[in-house]
Amino acid sequence: MIPEVHIEDYHYDLSDERIAKYPLPGRDSSKLLLYRDGTVSESVFRNLADYLPTGALMVFNETKVVPARLHFVRDTGAHIEIFCLEPDSPAEYNMSFAARKKCSWKCVIGNAKRWKEDLLKLYNPKSDSAIAAMELSARMLSREDRTGVVEFSWKGDIPFSAVLEACGTIPIPPYLGRESEEIDISRYQTTYARIRGSVAAPTAGLHFTPSVMENIARKGIDIQKVCLHVGAGTFLPVKSSDIREHVMHREPFSVSLDLLKRLADWKSDLVAVGTTSVRTLESLYYIGLNCIETGIPAPAAQWAPYEKNHDLPTREAIGAIVDYLERNGLESLETATSIIIVPGFRFRLTDWMVTNFHQSESTLILLVSAFVGGDWRTIYDYALKHDFRFLSYGDSSLLKGHKI
Repeated sequence: MIPEVHIEDYHYDLSDERIAKYPLPGRDSSKLLLYRDGTVSESVFRNLADYLPTGALMVFNETKVVPARLHFVRDTGAHIEIFCLEPDSPAEYNMSFAARKKCSWKCVIGNAKRWKEDLLKLYNPKSDSAIAAMELSARMLSREDRTGVVEFSWKGDIPFSAVLEACGTIPIPPYLGRESEEIDISRYQTTYARIRGSVAAPTAGLHFTPSVMENIARKGIDIQKVCLHVGAGTFLPVKSSDIREHVMHREPFSVSLDLLKRLADWKSDLVAVGTTSVRTLESLYYIGLNCIETGIPAPAAQWAPYEKNHDLPTREAIGAIVDYLERNGLESLETATSIIIVPGFRFRLTDWMVTNFHQSESTLILLVSAFVGGDWRTIYDYALKHDFRFLSYGDSSLLKGHKI
């Protein structure tokens, strides 16, 4: 049964000065809130390994943020901002980034009413000769309100990934209230980011340094990676009071066959770094059910966790995915998820979560509340009273989950 959740019950007051507008000089010097069984304390992030369960499996999201915000100008002088969300043609991320001469993307279009049918030229205020030589242009193929499909074309034998690196800017969150700067190129990116595709960083990972990772490994913790590409939907507000009316964004992800085999047999604690890793891991159960019911690992639907009681053991659900991949000679699961995690959700894999502090009345607050058995206010009240920094560049927390 889909739970009745009202978003206004997940409100807290956050003043602008509590939002971290810039990262601290040291990634691992942020504060670390520790929560377990209703008890809260604090430390420093560089000491994270001290609080992790020995012998755990720890899962990171290795997606990489792309400079997906491009600025164009019309012949009239009107400026148009184009924010690339996901590839349209070619539809696969890798193929789109490798495309030469031309590709199209689904985009958010700023100042869309000022753009008619004309071809846009890239805004190049510094008259950079290398950028000018690309002659990057944009043509609208279709539009619906502020979103649309945009075709990009350019000169030179270079892939679209190189075009974005040269011409685009990092799409930092709108709540930072500033334009992206030089510091964001490196700091709005995890140190282990590897696979291009996100338009927002998995911010729980921004605190990790090679030193912290070494301490984690030294404790005998098995470090594993997944890849979920974070979409702009992560910033979308919940506009309806009743969460049942909210449409959750869909995000593509991949999990290796090797990790799926480990998860099917794992008996110790599992630590997820960030809500994106949690969403990936918890989606696997429902994708496994799809595999059993339809023969294919179809994406996890938004309300699949709540539509009926699922009694199948987690091991069997994940085992079904493993069997599918092995039968088809595949080394990884490539699918997507739209699940929404709200209070009442049954966590089947995740025991611990590393996460930052999220916006009021957001789907991420709902996820945190579900994870800690509804005790989210204890965590946020402590953070507010003890000068923690909030949102993407803010401080971190290590939460012990409350499994139903």
